[in-house]
Amino acid sequence: MSTEHEQQIAPHLTVIPFDHNISLYDAAPFHLQAQPWEFAGWRQEILSWRTSVGIGAYLNPTPVSYLRGPDTLRFLSDISANSFASFAIGSAKHAIMCNDDGNVVVHGMLLRTGEQEVYSMWPNPWTDYQLARAEGRYDVTIDMVESPFLFQVAGANSLETLEVASGDDLHDIRFIRFRDTTIDGRPVRVLRIGMAGGLAYEVHGKEEDAHAVYAKILEAGREFDIHRVGYQAYALNHTEAGFPQSGLHFPQPWGDDQEFQAFMNAIGLSSIIEPIYTRGSAGPDVKKRYANPLELGWGHMVKFDHDFIGREALERIAAAGHRKMVTLEWNKEDILDVHASQLQHGEPYLPMDLPHQQMFWPTPGKGGVGEDQAPSQWADDVLNDAGDVVGLSSGRVSSVFFREMLSLAMLDAEYAEEGTAPTLIWGDPGTRQKKIRVTVARFPYLNENRNENVDVETIPRRGGTR
Repeated sequence: MSTEHEQQIAPHLTVIPFDHNISLYDAAPFHLQAQPWEFAGWRQEILSWRTSVGIGAYLNPTPVSYLRGPDTLRFLSDISANSFASFAIGSAKHAIMCNDDGNVVVHGMLLRTGEQEVYSMWPNPWTDYQLARAEGRYDVTIDMVESPFLFQVAGANSLETLEVASGDDLHDIRFIRFRDTTIDGRPVRVLRIGMAGGLAYEVHGKEEDAHAVYAKILEAGREFDIHRVGYQAYALNHTEAGFPQSGLHFPQPWGDDQEFQAFMNAIGLSSIIEPIYTRGSAGPDVKKRYANPLELGWGHMVKFDHDFIGREALERIAAAGHRKMVTLEWNKEDILDVHASQLQHGEPYLPMDLPHQQMFWPTPGKGGVGEDQAPSQWADDVLNDAGDVVGLSSGRVSSVFFREMLSLAMLDAEYAEEGTAPTLIWGDPGTRQKKIRVTVARFPYLNENRNENVDVETIPRRGGTR
């Protein structure tokens, strides 16, 4: 008979084989399965995205569904800030969905797989909820994909690794495009996209083929110094690459929608809507941390050529002006002062963990095992010289590649110019707090050899010609 503690431990991630050499896992409730936290160390793993190639399985299990029917694009257009006037079969779209206040409630990838078919990763269950609310106004069905896998293969040698693994010439896959191929004789879909900023791909397939495909990619990547990448490194690339992520850089306002909560209760997913445990000097008001796509740097994807949920709010925000997304570089002397306080008598500053703060944290007053963990959203106030709050910083990471402490910040436009030097307040309210000098830096911070700009014709072909 298992003990109560054993029942709280999540099962091992199913899409990759168990490795007895891995002893540290992330088993927060949201992930459902225990994720390897590190393989050979986060420093080596994060550098693989820049200098060689890395493979990550940390986005498993991904909620995946197929939307099918003649009204599929009309339905998605009505609930997305993106335009669907152009969405060719074989292309992908980063879909942004907002609530009536214009705040991002969910975002994810949509792949146009057929004339009346779209493959969706992450927008559900919000899409399911909106279709249920429509009460038959759309001729659309949503079917969950059972047991898919998703591997991210990123780095300068990612294309060559996948071509060796598949035996196929994949040079024809343009940025935000995909097509089918096989790896180890197993059918897979390869999508050119990635959170690392540089050249990267996703490999999708059926869970029954996952171990064989994973092993084949590892085998193919040996000559390119491939690294397995754990969940610890997941957050780092989002900040470096300038891609804000829900849960890390901003919270989703699910808890504000009573109808949505009732829907989640009805389908047995109420546990996904967790109370958000706020950390950092920004304080306990979670609404202060909500974000709209304009201030997240996604304004180029917001199109007012159609009606959609949140359009009126976003039009008002666009007309009135809004905060701007920037990268902040943290002063190294101030960082060292925080670390030094841990070895001094008296109250230390809040520890500045490396490489970042955990996305899940023990709920206050509980033991911190399994269900006692709550999503943590870390955010810090940014002040001007007069001490006024002029923005919000989140997603702090220690960048091994750039040798900088970085975060993303939404700042009032007049303070968002590169070179501006505001102050960040480090530490929870009611504790000893530290003023950290920060400098507004380029956004995105990784601005060379980005995936969308990589000319793959300069990369040797390692697969057969098509």
